[in-house]
Amino acid sequence: MMTEKQGKLRQLWRGVLLAGLVFSGVSVAQAEANPRDPYEGFNRGMFAVHETLDSYAFKPVAQAYDKVAPLPVKAGVGNFFGNVGDLWIGANSAMQGKFGDAGNDFARLLINSTVGIFGLFDVASELGLDKHEEDFGQTMAVWGVRDGGYLFWPVIGPRTVRDTVGFGVDAYADPVWHVHNQVATRNSLVALRAVDVRASLLPADKVVEEAALDKYSYIRDAYLQRRNNQIYDGRPPRNDD
Repeated sequence: MMTEKQGKLRQLWRGVLLAGLVFSGVSVAQAEANPRDPYEGFNRGMFAVHETLDSYAFKPVAQAYDKVAPLPVKAGVGNFFGNVGDLWIGANSAMQGKFGDAGNDFARLLINSTVGIFGLFDVASELGLDKHEEDFGQTMAVWGVRDGGYLFWPVIGPRTVRDTVGFGVDAYADPVWHVHNQVATRNSLVALRAVDVRASLLPADKVVEEAALDKYSYIRDAYLQRRNNQIYDGRPPRNDD
């Protein structure tokens, strides 16, 4: 006999699949109308799946974490994972030829891992060493790889074709995923980071809901604009077309 919990889970997945089927049928004409989003039918279907999963699973957990965890704990968690990420950020800065930034990133890692007690405290920022945002998708862009069109993935969120490949490389290089000897610890760290990131986005939820007539388009346009700024370090070329 099916339990109540199993019944709710089945209903959830039915809703997810139904949403994907309905929204994946958006006409190709939409894609033709927006060359930046050539896979819009697929993307809107995946966005609907993501919204369903977020509403029933990710957002409630993030809200509970945000409510229960004291501010110093949330700050420490964010600082810890930010410090772990500085190693790969520095590597990407170097691969992009920004050796000064790479030195800054590695110095942050050294200072925060020692004086900052394994990264729980961001001492480096207090010393004037600013944190950068670099990943392999940006590195490929600097190398001349084109974006390949916008994509939206459930759980992962907005990307481009290029940045989807970059995300895979970033995940492979992520030190957290290489905690092989203690699988439970690794999985707990991955889950904690995901919850912390989702909780950090909670304030933006209300802004998007209030500002967007079409939430999908709003998120897409915001992502592409922000991504362009990241690639060009805040100085994107003017488009005079």
